[in-house]
Amino acid sequence: MVAALGLAGVPTTAAQAAVACEVQYTKTWDSGSGFGADVTIRNVGDPLNGWTVSWTWSGNQRITQMWNASYDQQGATVTVTNAAYNGDVPTGGQVTFGFNGSYSGTNADPTSFTVNGVTCGGDQEEQALVVSPTEVTVPEGGTATFSVRLQTQPSSDVDVTVAAGAGDPDITVVSGESLTFTPSNWDTPQNVTLAAAQDGDIENGERTISVSAPGLPVVNVTAVEEDDDTTPTQSLVVTPKNVSVPEGDSAVFNVRLGIEPASDVTVTVTAGSGDPDITVASGESLTFTPSNWDEDQQVRLEAAQDDDDANGTRTFTVAADGVDPVEVTATEVDDDAEANDYITEFLTQYNKIKSEASGYFSPEGIPYHSVETLLVEAPDHGHETTSEAFSYWLWLEANYGRITGNWAPFNNAWNVMEQYIIPSAEGQPGGQSTYRPDDPADYAPEYDQPSEYPVALDNSVVAGQDPLADELQQTYGNRLMYSMHWLLDVDDVYGYGTGRTQPECGDNTQRVTYINTYQRGPQESVWETVPHPSCDTGRFGAPGGGGYPPLFIQDGQAGQWRYTAAPDADARAIQAAYWALTWASEQGNESQISQTLAKAAKMGDFLRYAFYDKYFKNPGCDSPSCTPGSGKSSSNYLLNWYFSWGGDLDNQWSWRIGSSHNHGGYQNPMAAWAMSPEGPAQLRPLSPTASSDWEKSLKRQIQFYKWLQSDEGAIAGGATNSWKGRYDTRPAGVPTFFGLVYDEAPVYHDPPSNQWFGFQAWGMQRMAELYYVTGDPDAKDVLDKWVAWALSETTLGSGSEYSFPSDMEWEGTPAASFSDESGMPGPNPDLHVSVVNYSNDVGVAAAYARTLIYYAAKENGSELGERAKATAKGLLDRMLLLKDDKGIAVEETRADYERFDDVWTSSEQKGLYIPEGYSGTMPNGDVIEHGSTFLSIRSFYQDDPDWPKVQAHLDGGPAPTFTYHRFWAQADFANALADYGTLFPNG
Repeated sequence: MVAALGLAGVPTTAAQAAVACEVQYTKTWDSGSGFGADVTIRNVGDPLNGWTVSWTWSGNQRITQMWNASYDQQGATVTVTNAAYNGDVPTGGQVTFGFNGSYSGTNADPTSFTVNGVTCGGDQEEQALVVSPTEVTVPEGGTATFSVRLQTQPSSDVDVTVAAGAGDPDITVVSGESLTFTPSNWDTPQNVTLAAAQDGDIENGERTISVSAPGLPVVNVTAVEEDDDTTPTQSLVVTPKNVSVPEGDSAVFNVRLGIEPASDVTVTVTAGSGDPDITVASGESLTFTPSNWDEDQQVRLEAAQDDDDANGTRTFTVAADGVDPVEVTATEVDDDAEANDYITEFLTQYNKIKSEASGYFSPEGIPYHSVETLLVEAPDHGHETTSEAFSYWLWLEANYGRITGNWAPFNNAWNVMEQYIIPSAEGQPGGQSTYRPDDPADYAPEYDQPSEYPVALDNSVVAGQDPLADELQQTYGNRLMYSMHWLLDVDDVYGYGTGRTQPECGDNTQRVTYINTYQRGPQESVWETVPHPSCDTGRFGAPGGGGYPPLFIQDGQAGQWRYTAAPDADARAIQAAYWALTWASEQGNESQISQTLAKAAKMGDFLRYAFYDKYFKNPGCDSPSCTPGSGKSSSNYLLNWYFSWGGDLDNQWSWRIGSSHNHGGYQNPMAAWAMSPEGPAQLRPLSPTASSDWEKSLKRQIQFYKWLQSDEGAIAGGATNSWKGRYDTRPAGVPTFFGLVYDEAPVYHDPPSNQWFGFQAWGMQRMAELYYVTGDPDAKDVLDKWVAWALSETTLGSGSEYSFPSDMEWEGTPAASFSDESGMPGPNPDLHVSVVNYSNDVGVAAAYARTLIYYAAKENGSELGERAKATAKGLLDRMLLLKDDKGIAVEETRADYERFDDVWTSSEQKGLYIPEGYSGTMPNGDVIEHGSTFLSIRSFYQDDPDWPKVQAHLDGGPAPTFTYHRFWAQADFANALADYGTLFPNG
C-alpha cells in the first residue's frame, strides 16, 4: 500500500522545514505468522537533515529485525530513526529501510504515518499531474520518453490522455497515449514514448504534447527534434564484399539501399578485371522502389569449370546514378587443386567433438566446459558450462554448415541454448512486470576485498533512467529478458536441483541448474568464491530463509532470483550467426536458418544493456551522488563486463543493472557491424533505435581499440566509469575515453585482467573479420601494428613446438583523453607492454591463428600478410601433431592448485572468506562458516579420480600436471582449420 504524506501546516524555518513527502509501505513476504516490509520515504518538500517516521498498527505486529534504520516499539506504535549514513534526503530524493516482524491473527498495513512529528494525512495536496521532464529532446529517427504520475492518492481511477498538439508533425506519440492511475498505482510513474521521424530537412522542429485528465490542469511538454544536421544521402549496402565461388558452382551477395528513395533506383552490377571464368549469373540489374528499398536483392555469381588449379579473383562494381559505387571481390575456389587437408582435418576434429565417446556433451546435449571434471579456472568445475561454450558451439556448427551445407546442427545448437541457458519466462518469475525503468536498482558499492562484504544497500544514491526497457517491451510485448546467463551446473554437482520442488523457479530439470559464483569485488578470484543458485529459495545456505544473500548484502534474504550475462559470449553468438547467414546464402540455403537468425537479432536487441553504466550514471561520474542518466546519456556504446537482472519470487520488486567496467578483450566490432544499418537486414534488431545504437557502437569500439593500443601494438586493459566500483575519486592526471577513466586492469585483479594474451587474440580476431568483410581503414591501422607485434613475439619450433605470449605486464597510460565522435585517437608513445612468459595453449593458439588468417586473406599478398599467413599455417600444422583421440591436447602444470585448502587470514587477505556470524550448509551438508576453505565447501572434489594428484601436491609434492580438453578451445581449433582451408584452399 502507499500512503500520501501531505504538506504540513507549519512555518518553514531554519529549525523546522516544511515536510512534503510520500511514504510507500510494501510487504515483501508474509508466512501467516511472520512477515517483512520495505518502507520508502520520498521527499518532495524541503531537504531533510535527519528523519523520524512513526506509525501505529491495528493488530499485534512486532518488529524483530530492521536494516538501514533503528527503531523503538511501544505497544502498537513504532518509531523509526535514520541511520548515520542516510539521514540527509534532498528534495526529490528518497530513502528506504526494511524490517522483518511477527504477528498473529490479521496483518493489516498501517494507514497513517508521521514524518518528523508532523501528522501525515492532515492537509492534503490538491490532485495534479506530475510530469517529468517537461522538455524532451527526441533524436531524429529515434525516441525519447517522459513520465507521468499523480500528485496524491485518488479515491477512484483517473484516466490520463496524452496528445500531440501544434508543431512539427514528424514528432509523434508512439506509446502511452492513454494511461490509467488507480488508488494503488497512482505514484508509480508511467512512461510516454515520443518518436521523431527521419526527414530530409536539417531543422530542429518543436511540438507541444499535452497531458490531461478530467478536472485537472493540463500539463504541456515541449518536444524538440534533434536533427542530425546533415541531409541524408543515398548509399548502396552490399554484403558480403568478399565472396568465394566454388568452381562449377555459384555464390551470392546481397544489395539494398541505405535510405528510402524518392523514386525508383536502378542498380547495375558490372564485371571488372580479373578471372574471366567468374561471371554474373543473375542480378545484373536490380530495381529498388520506395516500398522495397530496404529489402535485400541477390546477385548470383558463378565460376566456370576450367582445367587450371589456380584460384583466380575478379572485381565486380555495384553502381547506381548519383550514388558511390561499391566493389565486390570474388575468389574462385578451384576443384582441380589437391585435396584440401585442412577441410579434411576440420571434419576429423568436428567428428571427435561430436562423438559421444569423447564426452564433450551432457545427456541433454549441452557442451561441458571441459571433458575432464577436476578443473578450476573461471568455472570452478569442468562439468559446469558457460555461455562462452554455447557461443563457440554455434560457431562450430556454422562452419559445419559452411563445409557440408547441412544447417540442422546449427539450428539445434541455438534451440538447446534457448532451452537451457537463456532463462525462460517461467525462469523469470513475475516476468519483471514490477520493474521500473525510472528506478532500475538500489545502489550497492563494490569493495576491494571479499572480507569487506557483505555491503549495505544505499537507497540515497539515485540511479539513472533505463532507456531500453520500454522500447523492448513495446517491441516484444513483455518485460522478459532474452540473454544468456553465464554459468550452468550441468550435472548438478552442487545439488541445487536434486530433489527440488521449486515450481516458483520455473525449472523442472533436476540436473541442469543455473548457478553463480563471483559477487565480491575485484580481488575475489575463483578460489575465493561461494557458489550459489541463481534462484535462491532459502533451502540451502543460512537457515531460516536467509540462503546465500547475507554473504553479499547486509540483511539480504533468500526468496529472489537473478541472472548475469557475459556480453562477449552473446556477441560471439551473433557473430557466428552472421557467418552462418553468409555461408548459407552463398549456398542458397538461407531459408533453412531464417528462424535462428531472427533469434540472433533479438539477442542483439537486449545485448545493448552492455552499453550502460551499472546504475545508469552519466560518463565522468566521480562520486555516488553524480548526475544520473536520462535517455541514453548513460550509454558508453562499448561492451561492458556484464549486465544483470532479477527480482523477488513474490514479484514485489525487480531490477536491472549494467556494468561500469569496459575491457578491451570484450569488444566485438564485427557483431556491431552485423547489426548496424550496413549489416544484413536479417540480423537487424527490431527495436526502432537498436540498429543506430549498434552503428554508433561500431565506431566507438574501433576508437577504443585505437585509444588502448600500446606503442608496441598490444591492446591495454580498458576503462571504467566507476573507479574502484563505487564511483570513487579518480586518480589525478589519468586520461579518459568519452568520460571513462583508463583502468589498467578493469574488473578483476587476481590475476590482473590485462595479463592474458587470450584477450588480445579474441579482440583482434573480431577486428580482422571486420577488416576482411568491410575493408575498414581504421581497423586496418590497428591490425597492422598489432599483427607485427604479435608475430615478433611468436616462435615456430621444430616438430610440434610453438610459442606465443601468455602473460604480459604494462607501463604507462594512453597519451591523452579522447572524446571526438568522428576522429581517431593518436599514438601512445608512453604506453608499453612487455611479455612475461610464453604459452602453447590450444584455445589461444586457435584464436590467434584465426586472426592471422583473416588478416592475411584481406591483405592480398602484402609482406605482412604473407608472414601472417605463414605463421597461421605454421601454428595449425604444429598443433595437428598434438592430436589425440579427443582433439588437440597439451600438458599443463597447475601450481595454482595449492589454493584448494587456502585458509583466509586477515594479514594475507587470501583464501575463502566467510564472515563471522554466518553459518550455513551446502546441499551435500558441507558447512559454510568462518574458516571454511574452497575445498571444504566442495568436498565432492575428493571423490574425483584425479584428486590424488592434487592431494599429493597439498602434502608437499610437486605441482600436478593435467591434460585438458576444453570445449571452446577444441571448437575454435576446428574453426581455424575451416577458415584456413576455405580462404586458402591451396594450402
